[in-house]
Amino acid sequence: MRVLVIGGSAFLGRAIVAEALDRGHQVTTFNRGRSGEDAPGVEAVRGDREVTADLERLAEGRSWDFVVDSSGYVPKVVGDAVRVLSGHAATYAFISTVSAVRDFPDKAATDESGLWDCEPDAGPEAGDYGVLKAGCERAVEQGFDGNALIIQPGLILGPHENVARLPWWLTRISHGGRVLAPGDPDAPMQLIDARDVAIFTLDQAEKGVADRFMVTGPSGNTTYGQWLELCKQVTGSDAELVWVPDAFLADRLERAFVELPLYAPAGAVRDHFWSVATGRAEAAGLRTRPVADIVRDTWAWLREIPEDQRVYGRRTQHGLDPDTERAILADWASA
Repeated sequence: MRVLVIGGSAFLGRAIVAEALDRGHQVTTFNRGRSGEDAPGVEAVRGDREVTADLERLAEGRSWDFVVDSSGYVPKVVGDAVRVLSGHAATYAFISTVSAVRDFPDKAATDESGLWDCEPDAGPEAGDYGVLKAGCERAVEQGFDGNALIIQPGLILGPHENVARLPWWLTRISHGGRVLAPGDPDAPMQLIDARDVAIFTLDQAEKGVADRFMVTGPSGNTTYGQWLELCKQVTGSDAELVWVPDAFLADRLERAFVELPLYAPAGAVRDHFWSVATGRAEAAGLRTRPVADIVRDTWAWLREIPEDQRVYGRRTQHGLDPDTERAILADWASA
């Protein structure tokens, strides 16, 4: 099949391109060439999706069986691409996020949940990440003349992760010593590999499915303690995980989820974040690999990158400052 991937050179987009090529598809990528190199074998078209002339040049004389938009964040920008590409493909698959679900994670995300209020032509000032993604979904569903496929992933990990949550933990634990392990080691998590999101997205796009799916791993497919132990195992580290309870950390962390990636104290927000409903996606064929494979494969990729070249967050610096970690551990030891 003929596939257009908007983006396609970083993390999830990269995984989508790789899977499409493995399936023997003819793949065109459209990006600015700034986030990474395009995979060998694609037709790489350089351009800026915010420039209408670039979109029109992309579409001129070309058509595809489906489009996968892996890099849309602003409704107006997504809507412009949708309008130009209508008539050039049968299906438009948009990679959204479970954060587009209204009131998530304060409330649970289910297949019946609605979206945040956001107009399909809104600009970047209309809201935060999740709100804007909701507007992007409406731009696709209301503007594309064909099948609109909406994919709402949960927390994505895996090789080439450019948010660098798992890479930070792997690097920190590989150093050994006493490692601050936050909260409850039995706290459940719900993780998925970018490669599994790619497989599911392409499965649905190939069939011309017009629907929306929340896509993540099974709830409780690991715990925080098991996850960090896996990091120890794959790195061969002798690190000592020092579990520090939520109450002790409450006044010592300014941005807990960022400073200690994927950690949140016990409560409704944490519980809802790790219990996204995936029944519809599973009924449609979603399958996910074990978390142990995600951690192992991510370390195999990461260890080939010199440590001083590892980036711990595309927009936000993830990870705890070493001095802060030492201070908290010292306070805990003397408490």
